[in-house]
Amino acid sequence: MTQLLIRGKWVDGESTQTLTDKYLGNEYGRMAVASEAQVAQAVEGALAGFQAATLAPYERYRILLEASRLIASRAPKLIGLMCDEAGFTHADGDNEVRRCMQTLELSAEEAKRLSGELVPMEAAAGVKDRLGFTIRVPRGVVCAITPFNSPLNTLAHKVGPALAGGNAVVIKPSNVTPLSAVELCRALIDAGLPANLLALVHGSGSAIGRQLLADQRIAFYAFTGSTQVGREIQLAAGLRGLQLELGSIASTIVCVDADIDLAIPKIINAGFRKAGQVCTSVQRLFVARDIAGHFIPKFVEAVQATRYGDPSDPNTIIGPMISQQHAERAEAWVREALDGGARLLTGGKREGTLFQPTVLHGVNDRMKVMCQEIFAPVVSIVEFDSIDEAVAGANASDFGLAAGLFTQDLKTALRTARRLAFGGVHVNEASSARIDAMPFGGVKDSGYGREGPAYAIREMTEERLITVAY
Repeated sequence: MTQLLIRGKWVDGESTQTLTDKYLGNEYGRMAVASEAQVAQAVEGALAGFQAATLAPYERYRILLEASRLIASRAPKLIGLMCDEAGFTHADGDNEVRRCMQTLELSAEEAKRLSGELVPMEAAAGVKDRLGFTIRVPRGVVCAITPFNSPLNTLAHKVGPALAGGNAVVIKPSNVTPLSAVELCRALIDAGLPANLLALVHGSGSAIGRQLLADQRIAFYAFTGSTQVGREIQLAAGLRGLQLELGSIASTIVCVDADIDLAIPKIINAGFRKAGQVCTSVQRLFVARDIAGHFIPKFVEAVQATRYGDPSDPNTIIGPMISQQHAERAEAWVREALDGGARLLTGGKREGTLFQPTVLHGVNDRMKVMCQEIFAPVVSIVEFDSIDEAVAGANASDFGLAAGLFTQDLKTALRTARRLAFGGVHVNEASSARIDAMPFGGVKDSGYGREGPAYAIREMTEERLITVAY
């Protein structure tokens, strides 16, 4: 049974919750649920740990690097765990582990080079014999609230930079994927991190999440999840620091001169990996009308050849969704689109938590598959005549996390990238292209702040000005 980490010790919760795998529904473990008092104790312990912390930057570097090594050594266990917890295929689990390792390594490096800058004090009239510089100091207690669809690496993106910057961390993972968070905490502690710099609590977001938001001892919140919850966090946090990675309706544009053989495999991977449950999954696919007659049949054929089913089968590419309820919602949205005149090119069927990789055509902006985040293996194709039309269609959303663009024309690529209202635009890549070193985050209702250790560590620390007259 998973436990809570409070005041540097693993303890039982006030109750337990059964955990079932996402494919067959068999029990694989139990989760300890924290009481209100235990959540308060977790924050208290993390604050005390921060106030007593003596880790120098090099020690933080060494610990994070060793944690990365330990994650690598425990990869088979972690991959099997995420197969049960999140319904990940072997490929998805392996990718999650490798990216977590890299995120911890990048965080380790940032611990060594976090610094301020020299201020040109004498640039002001009448100032002389005065020196100014800034330093970066930790904020205190960072609260990391993470989703089910990346239970290991998304957490590493919050915990790694927070610890590298000298903070303590309170972790509240998704209550359907809690064990990955336990394993990351164990790796960090086994690597030498003082256990009182970490706290881990499990339970519902509606109860525990709100209690954490109300606790004024927390200085910074790093959250990945829905825009609705992100708004609640923003209101509750007030003047405290925030990093919000929220909802998305990701778009990818395939121009008339695109390399189709390059584009199709990348779009399939971006649209259907993790059963489409990725905030940057291709949901709206804009295809130039002049190539649609060639592109669409070839794309559909490739989708149909992508194997879905039992995530424990090493040949499976697309596993189950996180719950039957989520799969039923996706099924209902597809049915609504078909009733509204859309055409089903492939897929559309559900078997329990499995939802076939689905491609729709003839959709319109009023359909849920186009105007709301579906978070499922469903791609809707829209044909366009001009790049202006494609840009307008992609931008016609309250969200703006990531977009992809396939073209062989440099002028088209650079001009279009400037016009697409997204936090990231990837040329000759699909919308979900991501390297863990890069800044990652959105605009509009997709939130603000940036992940990527070099960028996150600056948000999780404060800049302090020091001046000296001599």
